[in-house]
Amino acid sequence: NAGGGGERVLWAAIKATQKRWPRVVCVVYTGDHDADKDRMLEKVQNRFNIKLHPPTIVFLYLSTRHYVLSSTWPRFTLLGQSLGSIVLAYDAFSLLVPDVFIDTMGYAFALAFSKVFFPSVPTGAYVHYPTISTDMLGSLDSSPTLGKGLNAGRGKGLRGFLKKHYWHLFARLYGRVGGSVDVVMTNSSWTASHIQTLWGPARTKRRKPHPVSVVFPPVAVDEIVRSITLDAANEKDRQPTILCIAQFRPEKNHTLLLRSFARFLRSRSSSSSIIGENNYDGKQPHLLLLGSVRDAHDATRVYDLRLLAHELQLNPHITFLTDASFPTILAHLATASIGVNCMWNEHFGIGVVEYMAAGLIPVVNDSGGPRMDIVVEWG
Repeated sequence: NAGGGGERVLWAAIKATQKRWPRVVCVVYTGDHDADKDRMLEKVQNRFNIKLHPPTIVFLYLSTRHYVLSSTWPRFTLLGQSLGSIVLAYDAFSLLVPDVFIDTMGYAFALAFSKVFFPSVPTGAYVHYPTISTDMLGSLDSSPTLGKGLNAGRGKGLRGFLKKHYWHLFARLYGRVGGSVDVVMTNSSWTASHIQTLWGPARTKRRKPHPVSVVFPPVAVDEIVRSITLDAANEKDRQPTILCIAQFRPEKNHTLLLRSFARFLRSRSSSSSIIGENNYDGKQPHLLLLGSVRDAHDATRVYDLRLLAHELQLNPHITFLTDASFPTILAHLATASIGVNCMWNEHFGIGVVEYMAAGLIPVVNDSGGPRMDIVVEWG
């Protein structure tokens, strides 16, 4: 019920299943006790424009989701959450053992648990982002100023030495459990490369017949193209707005975006810019941050960003918009000029594809999915 790109994949997969096999019952294990079936499906339609057939969808509510929250494991978070996913899987299978078990959340240890106790149940994984990657391991030795993730530069000293060894040991364990999955799909070439490196040897050893494949996540390109006409007349309606569509999570690096925008505003008085008065009839540049808020932690993060915006004197030039409906997103895509994404190693970048479909100029981090699959040379 978070309203992000990962959830879009889940609901689009269920939609495709209902279309291909109308009589199949799709069971969704969830820890969102605050939303019933009707409310959840209504949000899916409003947020993603995906209409589902309710009679063949069943929600089973789990009571152990806190075991996979990062707040439960302030130390050894990767290992703690992975072991917590086994508890979550036990909770799920206590309610119902499925005929086919598919994970879209990144709980490789839950899939391995399923294989141990129910070896005849086929398993599948749609991997949005590897729990650990070679890029993460390398980031420990990089400079924090390069913006390579939340742990950049933390590989120094005794604590850094221990962290490196812990991550390397966890990567080996992650590779072994990933080798148990029958069918593996990833959302980008970047993710596929890392999953193949980590899971490939174990999958080869276990003679898994299906190779790791890339299945790009569903993006509302058709709806955007139908709703937004790209021609000279409509381009005149564009505003000097920089749009950021991203969940309010730490790795999305909104802080960097706010500081960069503040620096941009300060530089405008002394130099020309791509968003200037001459092109927009004297209108001032504006930054619009649009994203979903999953929980109280995200709400606190938005509050902190508002405080930072006030400190940087951005308030007249910035707007925060949370949990916007799909029509609202379309409206802003139609009038903005630039779309930004500051995350290092964004696994795919659904928002970046939406920017390009709507005719925005994408300004994104030169890494991950955007670099390899989206913002690429034409021809």
